[in-house]
Amino acid sequence: MKLQNMFKKTSRKSYISLKESRPEVPEGLLRKCNKCGAAIIADDVKNGFYICPKCHGYFRVHAYRRIEMIADAGSFEEWDRGLVTGNPLDFKGYEEKIEVLKEKTNLEEAIVTGKVVIDGRSAVIGVCDGRFLMASMGEAVGEKIARAVERATEEKLPVIIFACSGGARMQEGIVSLMQMAKTSAALKRHSDAGLLYISVLTDPTTGGVTASFAMLGDIILAEPNALIGFAGPRVIEQTIGEKLPKGFQRSEFLLEHGFIDKIVDREDMKQELAHILSLHCKNAEVAGLQETISEEKMSAPEGREPQQAKSSKHHTAWERVQVSRKKDRPVGAEYIENLFEDFVEFHGDRYYKDDKAIIGGIASFKGMPVTVIAQAKGKTTKENIERNFGMPSPDGYRKALRLMKQAEKFGRPIICFVDTPGAFCGLEAEERGQGEAIARNLFEMSGLKVPVLSVVIGEGGSGGALAMAVADEVWMLENSIYSILSPEGFASILWKDSKRASEAAEVMKLTAKDLLELKIIEQVIPEPEHYTQENLTEVCNTLEIKIAEFLKKYRALPEADLTEKRYQRFRRM
Repeated sequence: MKLQNMFKKTSRKSYISLKESRPEVPEGLLRKCNKCGAAIIADDVKNGFYICPKCHGYFRVHAYRRIEMIADAGSFEEWDRGLVTGNPLDFKGYEEKIEVLKEKTNLEEAIVTGKVVIDGRSAVIGVCDGRFLMASMGEAVGEKIARAVERATEEKLPVIIFACSGGARMQEGIVSLMQMAKTSAALKRHSDAGLLYISVLTDPTTGGVTASFAMLGDIILAEPNALIGFAGPRVIEQTIGEKLPKGFQRSEFLLEHGFIDKIVDREDMKQELAHILSLHCKNAEVAGLQETISEEKMSAPEGREPQQAKSSKHHTAWERVQVSRKKDRPVGAEYIENLFEDFVEFHGDRYYKDDKAIIGGIASFKGMPVTVIAQAKGKTTKENIERNFGMPSPDGYRKALRLMKQAEKFGRPIICFVDTPGAFCGLEAEERGQGEAIARNLFEMSGLKVPVLSVVIGEGGSGGALAMAVADEVWMLENSIYSILSPEGFASILWKDSKRASEAAEVMKLTAKDLLELKIIEQVIPEPEHYTQENLTEVCNTLEIKIAEFLKKYRALPEADLTEKRYQRFRRM
């Protein structure tokens, strides 16, 4: 065989070419996930909320598709579609670029606004679309948002805005910057009218949008792992000359640092929005509460009252201190779970941190929306460490106050559960103003224009407890305590001997019975001898009836009478 024939091409018919015979994929069917690199079927992604089925990474959603995902079918009514941007700086090439984007995206601008119905409830909506100049906020975007918010104010409707933006629009210069003030001012008027604004942050939300309408929501939700910040991470790294930590400026980072209320998976967003809207409808008639209670009493066997907790045996003051601190004693979260329905927890003080020593949010009590806040101890050592053993930081008190002011805006009664050995004493607490935070709560709670009820369920330690108990009425569970400080601290300061704590407890008048006699509190709630989660229902049965009676009484008072009565309550002490 000749050498030149060894490398001679063989006939195409004598073998199967893999190149020629590979299966053809219809154009547009397969895509590559830009997060995990996996091959994914485009239709599966579109039908699955634009989420990668392999890594669960989120793709950006077009504005109209986003609206379809959360609105009741056929309910969207678009507003201001013809509103388009100008060229205030006569920026070269800007108008041509806008025309190209209009044709490519079928959008007039970077936001779509209008009216929708979500699970039967109307709302005004705005959705940013990142395909249009990265949803930067120019004059037209600001104008569309302002008009939508103004119309929502006129029609007394809530506003929902899905933010996605690179920030200000450079081609419009100072005119773009002014949209931050315009949109914020419109939202202020909407807020002053007592209306709800829900901001939903998606990836990315940065720059002037973050520093204006995106962070002004009464409730701020975010999608998982969304980039959220004022300055972009690249700019920050260049400025400080350091690599940023993993997860910096992501949704989870903002939740931990107190800037957003909740992270919501995209597939759950419609349900979450519907739930929040339902809790911000007009409150149920107070009379309905009494009717509900009456029906419950009538349905009890043989006309008996619903089962209530029986009073425990006599204890010394020190014994009650010990009982109030028992590890198996029910904690704040358990009262919320047993007494209320549809609880939605909100997070953060909007300044620095989400303090887990205080939990709070909105819930329903027999059909009436209420704000519920509890000082939170844990049931295990791990939970206690996470919740700092129920000792709130300044961030916790500021979170509580934020929720109280939000309740006042929407006319919701406030119910607080007090259980803390005292406010946290530490370096960071002092640096962030522990005293100011407590003082601010006392100041603001005294004038809240909605009913406030505080129930001491365990320890009520010092100003840390009082910061949640400037209320129309304060109740105590039978074996709870409420005092100027712990008996150990009292004995150490006055007698220089903490071992005399039991003696101190007797002279401090810190038991529920003592405080009722001093007219510091209004009611003592009986509790079982050995009070645990197992018999929590007995106490909650009593609380349920009494809370309903409290709400019926205090909701009927005019605002001026309510605040005056609260003022006089403390004035006479």
